[in-house]
Amino acid sequence: MISGFFGTVIGLERAVAIRKTWAFLAPLMSAFGALLILMNQPESIAASLFVIAGCVFTAANIRVTFIQPAIYTITLLTGALLWLLGNAGWLISGNAWVSIPFGLSFLVLTIAGERLEMTRFLPARKYATYAFRCISGLMLVGTFMSALTSFGNNTLLGLSYALLALWLMQFDIARKTIRKTGITRFVAVCLLNGYLWLLIGGSFLGDVLSIGSYQRDAAIHAIGLGFIFCMVIGHAPIIFPAVVRLAIPFSAIFYIPLAVINLGLILRFAATVASSHEIRQAGAIVSAVAIITFLACVITQILRGMRRTVNDY
Repeated sequence: MISGFFGTVIGLERAVAIRKTWAFLAPLMSAFGALLILMNQPESIAASLFVIAGCVFTAANIRVTFIQPAIYTITLLTGALLWLLGNAGWLISGNAWVSIPFGLSFLVLTIAGERLEMTRFLPARKYATYAFRCISGLMLVGTFMSALTSFGNNTLLGLSYALLALWLMQFDIARKTIRKTGITRFVAVCLLNGYLWLLIGGSFLGDVLSIGSYQRDAAIHAIGLGFIFCMVIGHAPIIFPAVVRLAIPFSAIFYIPLAVINLGLILRFAATVASSHEIRQAGAIVSAVAIITFLACVITQILRGMRRTVNDY
């Protein structure tokens, strides 16, 4: 999911943004690597392809940072470097758990960097930028500590995620756009919903007293699905048309996969409380249904957009 799905989607978006043919090698390699894993091929081959994808993606972000040096582009570049380091660690050690904290922080920082760019439209607050830098620094330290213990010591990492969630809740423009209507309100709902799950996931991940397999599972999915995938759902009607060159008219049906995602995560946390494998399985099934529902909504709206185009002619 981290490298095969999110890495491909983000890599494709970045390649389209910089308009360089070589940048498309990143999503191509990450997608091919994911395909090899699904075909039960040796993980070392997939990890090698993910490393290549990470190198190209990092180069694309270096180009962006060189053209427009700013705290948000540096944050995006930092996230790209973490993805590369995580996949390199996986390839060298043969242990996929080494890559997970790097991969999660790559995605979290990528979203944080993009949201940080939007804060330019709000009144400047110097202490906000200082706080963001401190939280990012804590996240880097926590990421390396977690990786060195094969995702065993996650205290600082979880704390940094929780603090970032609080920062986003306080300073993100979503606090204002939630009062709007239509797609603007929908994006804000997805953002604020995601920040809440990042806070919950980070808090659970950083709890050194009761961390266990159920709790770690719930925390990872709170971050990966509740935070990161909710960002995908929220921005799909905006970003996907620019990437695939197809209109995706916004509709209230996009609230359906968002609701189902939340239901699946609630079940996972219920499984943590009850230590129930059956409830966790139910949560996993609901989460899978949410992803399928989201894809169905996207396809439905693409077809609707195509019909509108034909009718216009």
